[in-house]
Formats: sequence, structure tokens, C-alpha cells
Amino acid sequence: MKIFTSTQIHELDTYTIEHEPIRAIDLMERAAKALTRVITDRWDSRVSVVVFAGPGNNGGDALAVARLLCELGYQVSVYLFNIHNKLSEECATNKKRLVELKRLKLFQEVTSSFDTPRLEADTLVVDGLFGSGLNKPLAGGFATLVRFVNQSPAKVVSIDLPSGLMTEDNTYNVSTNIMKADLTLTLGQKKLSMLMADNQHFLGEVRVLDIRLSQEYIQKTPTQYCIVEEQDARELLKERDEFAHKGQMGNALLVAGSYGMAGAAVLAARACMRSGVGKLTIHTPKRNYDILQVSVPEAVLSIDHEEITFSEPVNNDDFDAMGIGPGLGRQETTAIAMIAQLRRTQCPVVADADALNILSNHRAWMQQLPKGIIMTPHPKELDRLVGTASNGCYEQLSRARELAERLQGYIVLKGHYTAVCMPDGRVFFNSTGNAGMATAGSGDVLTGIITGLCARGYSREEACVLGVYLHGLAGDIAARQVGQESLVASDLITYLPQAFVELKRS
Repeated sequence: MKIFTSTQIHELDTYTIEHEPIRAIDLMERAAKALTRVITDRWDSRVSVVVFAGPGNNGGDALAVARLLCELGYQVSVYLFNIHNKLSEECATNKKRLVELKRLKLFQEVTSSFDTPRLEADTLVVDGLFGSGLNKPLAGGFATLVRFVNQSPAKVVSIDLPSGLMTEDNTYNVSTNIMKADLTLTLGQKKLSMLMADNQHFLGEVRVLDIRLSQEYIQKTPTQYCIVEEQDARELLKERDEFAHKGQMGNALLVAGSYGMAGAAVLAARACMRSGVGKLTIHTPKRNYDILQVSVPEAVLSIDHEEITFSEPVNNDDFDAMGIGPGLGRQETTAIAMIAQLRRTQCPVVADADALNILSNHRAWMQQLPKGIIMTPHPKELDRLVGTASNGCYEQLSRARELAERLQGYIVLKGHYTAVCMPDGRVFFNSTGNAGMATAGSGDVLTGIITGLCARGYSREEACVLGVYLHGLAGDIAARQVGQESLVASDLITYLPQAFVELKRS
């Protein structure tokens, strides 16, 4: 699913109107019917509905919804805010249609001050003040109205976006002046701001409504951001040749584990093997020998001469991909060995965990990283690498994109919507996964999966996008079986084979 900017959203509407063709007022009616269906499925006519409509097309949508609800027997009060005495053409048309209804409980066109209605627990507020066209924080009377609604016990349904929330960048927005919706019904596609963790409490439940906007425009228009869905991931899967042997399925190297952190190496290694790689070698300190030999019998062990730390780079000329970092430790000897290992590596590299922590303590080494490196930081690790993003998730995403472009590498910023940032500035958001995956070792599993896919022959871009999707899908399957509360990282490996099967057959 492509994610469009506010400008592109307007262009999409215009293109649909011109090329379907359909009148703008009829497209608005189509949207209103879709919105009304969801509302009436959720709330029956005993609820008291209060509609707050703005002067633009978002307000036009709200007025059309109010009319349709009235026709279905709902008690509806409407407040149309026309402070500057200027309504959009479609909003004005829907105002005329609405006021002609005799069943409307109340209609008030607000041009200055007004008496706020009582909003009770059994009141449903339809928020149609502003949609995706807002480009500055709300202020004045609109901000006061939003705060009034937020302080009430009423349920809120926002059309397209909660009023006050901007489509993309809310870095300098005023959070107290953003509507807090219980349900957001967005039209066509999700908006970028919906994928930011710090905006979730404004959105409530999000539903995307298909109002049959132009598929031609959607397909031909390039976007910087998109959401990876099932079909996208399925198209990336490679078929396994029936006559293949292990030598053709990729040879991976994993540099992981220190004394007391062998578990990280075990998780990454088992995930790598379950990702379809033909052969795996694990380089780890001596003390981890017995643990890894028993836990991952399919892997070959390369033992460091040190007892408890990684201290010497290994020859990786024969490997198709390398993962480095899980449980590695941050000792200075390990740091020196790690950068030496990275400098000599020609194959795709996945760097995670302590590899990233070491780099954050030696930022000058970033210039020595191999082109095309894959880094998989969680937000705190990214902050340590590039500096703390003090203004929220959008700024943090921007820094991840900048890092990917500067390194000409791939930054996998982990989170609910994990963002894969490409060297050319594109960002792919993942659609699988759940809160149960917020558990120790989950990132080690992801490192193993992406490393295995790279070794298996997937491009770096494919391995990142598909690896993140499969990682989340395994988590979703695990959550269905054991619940989110009890989910642990090893469950992701247990259900990874089922994730492959489910993706292939669906």
C-alpha cells in the first residue's frame, strides 16, 4: 500500500473525479456512505450523535454523514463552523441538502462564538473539522473545541484523520490541540502520521475505507513511503530448485555471543537456519562451544582463541552473508576485532545489537563500514548512533533515512511498524507483528532471518523487506497460539516455518 503526501491525496481525488469520471459531490457521497456503514454497524440509533463539521471537504463529508444518519432514524445535532463565511463547493451543497431534512434535531452554523453542547458517555461525536489538508497546528476556537471534546466522556469518530493531526510531520504540533479519536475512518490509504508511535493515542482504532479512488493514479504515482502487505511479501519469495543441494542454498557466517550471552547467538543461529540457508558457521568464544554445539547441531563452529570474548576477525571470503553483533559484548578488544571484521567483509553484512553499540562509541568508524551494510537498530540504538531525536518519531525516522542515504546502506528501524530505510530514501513499513514481540531476543531472531535470506540469494532490499515481514508474521502466529503475554523470542523461531508456509499458500 502506497502512502501519499497531502498534496498527492488531493491529486488522487482530482484524478478520480476527472478520469472515472465522477462529480466531486458524488465522490463525497460515496465516501459518506462508506463512513455511515461503519458507524451504523458499530452504534445503533439510540446513540445521540453530535457532528462537528469544518468549512472544507472534510466538513462536507461530515454533513453528508449527518444526513444519511438522519435518514436512518438517528438523532443528530450538527455544528458547521464557517468562521470566515467561506465553504467549499461540496460542503455548501451538503449543507443545503442537510438543512432541508425535517428530521434533523439541530443545525447551527457557527460564525463566531457558540454554546457548546452537552457531551455525555452515550454521545457519539463525528469529527469532521479538518482532514488531511491541515498544515499547521490548530489554534484559537478550534483548539478550544478540540480540548472540550477530549475532556468529555463521549466517543469520537474522526473522518480521515483526527482534527489537528497533520498528514506527515507533527514534530512541532501542539498535542493538546489534537482530537483524540476512539475510531479513525481514513479514506483510501493510511497516512504517514498514522505509522508514528507517538501519534497512536490520537487515532484509536484505525480502519481504511475503500472508496474506489483511481487505481491508475495509485499505480503510476511514485511514493517515498509504502506499507508492505501480504501480496508484496509473497512476490519476493524464491522457489527452491528440486535438485538443489546445500552448497547452492547459501553459506552464512554469524559472529555472535560472549560469555553469559550465548543465548543471543543461539537465537540468531537457529533463526538463520530456519530461513532456508544451506550452511551456517558460528564464530564464538571458547566458553560457548558446548552450548552452541548442543543447541544448534546443524551449524559449524568456529572458535575464537579467547575464552569469553570475540577477539579476532575470521576469514569470510567463502561466505555469502554475515551477521554480527548479537550478544557480542563491548570490550575494547571486541570492538577492534569487529571493525577489522567489517572492513574485510565483501559479502552482505547484517549488524545488530552490540555491533551497533560499539559503533555508537566509535562514530568515526562509521566511515569504514562496507557499502550496502544492513543495520537493525531499535529506537534507543539509533539514538546512540546518530543522536537523540528530541522531537518524536518523525524526526527519528528522518534520521534513519538520512543514515541509510549517507552510508548507502539499509537501516531497519524496529518498532510496531518496523521501517526499512533504503539507500535511495525510500521507506517500507512492515504490516505484521504485535506487542508480544517486545521481548528479549526478538531482535537476535530478526538478525538471523535477514542474514539467512541474504545468504540464500535474496538481494539486501528483498532480505530486509521479506525478513521483517516473516519475523512479524511468525510473531502473529505465535501470538495466536500462546498469546502475547507469554510470547518469547524462541517462539518466533518455532513458528517461522509456519510463516513461510502461510505466506506461500495464501
